[in-house]
Amino acid sequence: MAVLREVTAGMVSAIAGRAGAAVDLLGVKLPGVPARIPEIHIADAQELLARHTGEDPRGEPDLAPAHERWLSDWALREHGSEFLYVTGYPLVKRPFYTHPEPGRPGYSNSFDLLFRGLEIVTGGQRLHRHADYLAALAERGEDPRPYESYLAVFAAGMPPHGGFAMGLERWTARLTGAGNVRRVTLFPRDLHRLTP
Repeated sequence: MAVLREVTAGMVSAIAGRAGAAVDLLGVKLPGVPARIPEIHIADAQELLARHTGEDPRGEPDLAPAHERWLSDWALREHGSEFLYVTGYPLVKRPFYTHPEPGRPGYSNSFDLLFRGLEIVTGGQRLHRHADYLAALAERGEDPRPYESYLAVFAAGMPPHGGFAMGLERWTARLTGAGNVRRVTLFPRDLHRLTP
């Protein structure tokens, strides 16, 4: 999450430095990236939503789009940040290779980054021990044989690691205020357009 914060701040800085004329032309308001992006555990976020929205999302494995928007507004009001990390998604929501959250059974050591009401990044710590992969697959009732080539590197040994993936079109849509991600996608696809 600290690395992602630096990447995001670097992207904003690069846009300001290299595309200032385009930013001005489009009327884009570049966000300030706080020194530490606020974070909230999904269980706490769901409690907050239940108390303030009249809905009760507790026990759900993910946030609804309306909940992401509400939490983003909350982060802006309470923390002055257009960014918010939501951490600890339930393991049932994450891929089998996601590391469990220490001390909180059923939750993962993962996160989403919300920006202006939309999740733009998913990331987290991955499993790195072969035996943990086999246990995770068994827990889900999956046969490890289809994953043999993937699991081979973990049988040989792998250090603890993690990462994140940013949806660049989502980032661009939020940054520019586009109403639909297709407006900022070079070759958008839908039911009627499958080729450029």
